[in-house]
Formats: sequence, structure tokens, C-alpha cells
Amino acid sequence: MAACKQRVSYFYQPDVGHFYYGPSHPMKPHRIKMAHHLILSYGLYRKMECYRSHPASPNEMSAFHSEDYINFLAKVTPDNLRGYGNQLQKFNVGEYTDCPMFDGLYEFTQLYTGASLDGAVKLNRGDCDVAINWSGGLHHAKKSEASGFCYINDIVLAILELLKVHARVLYIDIDVHHGDGVEEAFYCTDRVMTFSLHKYGDFFPGTGHIKDTGAKEGTGFSVNAPLTSGMTDEAYERIFKPVMDKIMEVFRPGAIVLQCGADSLTGDRLGCFNLSLKGHAECVRYTKSFNVPTLVLGGGGYTIRNVARCWAYETSVLLDTELPNEIPYNDYFEYYAPDFKLHLTPEQRENMNTQASLESVRVDLLTQLIQLKGAPSVQMSEVPPDFELIKEDANAERERKSTKENREGEGMN
Repeated sequence: MAACKQRVSYFYQPDVGHFYYGPSHPMKPHRIKMAHHLILSYGLYRKMECYRSHPASPNEMSAFHSEDYINFLAKVTPDNLRGYGNQLQKFNVGEYTDCPMFDGLYEFTQLYTGASLDGAVKLNRGDCDVAINWSGGLHHAKKSEASGFCYINDIVLAILELLKVHARVLYIDIDVHHGDGVEEAFYCTDRVMTFSLHKYGDFFPGTGHIKDTGAKEGTGFSVNAPLTSGMTDEAYERIFKPVMDKIMEVFRPGAIVLQCGADSLTGDRLGCFNLSLKGHAECVRYTKSFNVPTLVLGGGGYTIRNVARCWAYETSVLLDTELPNEIPYNDYFEYYAPDFKLHLTPEQRENMNTQASLESVRVDLLTQLIQLKGAPSVQMSEVPPDFELIKEDANAERERKSTKENREGEGMN
């Protein structure tokens, strides 16, 4: 039976690409704007609903993050840094960390987080099947601490939003770095399963061992595929597809969040995998094939011309649209020199992941999943509705009471 066309919503804030971490910092928000312009020049915007997202409020962010941390981010600026010495250290922000203080930092976090929340709400209401926010996916941020270029964890906040409607949410992370902030947030619950494929061993953040499988009610629900340098398309697929099949069988998520960090591509400035655009996007295509409401996010990616290529191409995959390999003219056309082509050729380098090491990871993860006692049951009455539904219910209740009182009044006359 042919799958019906999925409705795709795209969330973007024009200012999100204007922030600047600093001259020597590898994180460049400009890549989001470059991806957006490729999406425009390929005409993909015509095939999806495009929205300008709202900036997340401090109240929305405090669903996960501590209030003192949010207050600190809201108040600190490059000009008043000296007055926040102890807090800079406490929250891991500033000159001697990988999370610098820069102009507009708090506004930047509001923009990328608001877009992820908007996507989650849209999915919850059944208004779309796939929601895209390429500015999101900042998976390292902790409850009270910045980490790995990430300040607010938009992923955790979006998953919390999805949990208001869905009993179980699956998080998938194809960034070259382990999705530690998201795993840590949900390590002790069986309502969120995290599945991360990442470089492990002498590599940031140092977490994501195959034996890190969760704790308490969450035991078995953290799924980690530790890999090493040189991962190819074929090798990646040999882990991703069978593990995804088993996850979907035993966990049966009501919604999926897919983090598409592009630092797992060939030629990344910080990454060490050797994936082509097609290999990376095959994970997106395969996830989409399960027809489960899905929030698609960005993440890492430090060779910015390739990040833009990747996310534009993955937008086309989500829209079931073929793209020509010639990059159309756009405001950032010169970035794609010398070939001005969409697709990348993997480097001629050795894959350090052997057949035996990959098979060991695959077997260990499938064994872990088989041991789970089916999908956890959740009393859906315990799942809180979103704020708009609460308001609608309250209004309906008031109308019912008013009607009832009117009827009773008429009966007394």
C-alpha cells in the first residue's frame, strides 16, 4: 500500500544566522542561513508550510533548565562579564570554555529553542507529520550548564512537549558526537528511548559507552553505538537500520525526534567520519518510512558549505523531491566553489571500524533491545495536555456551566 504524502512544516527565524561565536570558534550560525537560501533557491519552500517561529520564553526554558541558569544567560553580556566571575565558572560559560559569551547569546538561544517547541506543538496537534528546525539540535547543554557550543537544550524541551501527548518518544542522534545532554535528561525513564551513533574514545564528550544503557525505570532505554574514525555509508547503514527496526518493534514510539548533526559527513572540520550526503540522509529517509510524527533538527557541522548542502538535501528527502546536483545560484553561491555541486565524494581513507567491531556493536544493541519487556505502558490520563488545550477546555467548561445555569433559571420561572 502506498504511503500517503506526509505534511511537512518548516520553522525558521531570519535573525538566527546573524549571531557570531567569535573569529576562531568553529560554530558558525551563518550555516543555518546558508542552508535556508539553498532550500529557497531549490524551490523546496513551495512544497511545505513555512513558519516564522516564536522566541522561547524563560518560562518555557525552565521546563528543563534551572531558573538561576536561565537568569544568568538573560543578564550576562560581553560588557558586564567581570561582574559574573563565579557564575561564569559555575555555568561553564566564557573565555576559557568552548561556550563563549557573545553579543545576543540569550536571544540566539530563544530563537533556536522556540522553533523546536513550535515544531513539537504542531506535531502534537496533528497539524503536520514532519516538522523541521535546522537551527535546533543543540544536544550537549545540561540542566544548569553550557557544554560543547550548546547553551539551552532545545531537544530536551521539545521532547518534554511531545510527552504531553505521546506516551513514548524516540530520540535519534546521527551527530558525530554523543548526544550526552539528551541521554542524561532521560536516563532514568522508560518513556524516552535515546539512540546515538557516535565516535567514541578520546573524543568529546567522552560518554556513550555501549554499556551505558540507562538506570532505574530507564534501564535498557539508552542505546549507544560507539564507533571510531572513517565510518562509511555502508558501515553506518549496517548498524542504523537493524537497530532502528528492533527499536520500532519493541518501543513503538508515538513520536520521533531526529538530530541530524552534519559533523558526521566526510571532510568535517571537527568530525572524523566519512559519510556522503546520501549516506547521512539515508538515516532520515529510513526514519521517515515508519510514518511516525517526526521532529527533524540540525546539530553539529563545522565545514559550513557542507552543512548547508546536507540540510537542504535532507529537506528534499523529507519532501520526496529529487534535486539536481548543480547548485542553483543564491546569495552564498561562491561558498560552493570550485565544483558548485550538491553531493560530496567521500575521502580515500581507511575505515577504522572493522567488520568484527561493527558486528559486535550490532549484536550487543539488538540483544539489549530484545531483553526489554515490550513497550512500557503509560496511563495516558497522567499525560498533561498542552497549554492551549487547557485554555480551550476551561472555556468549554465555562460555557457548559453558563448554559446549565440558564436552563435551571428558565425551569424555575
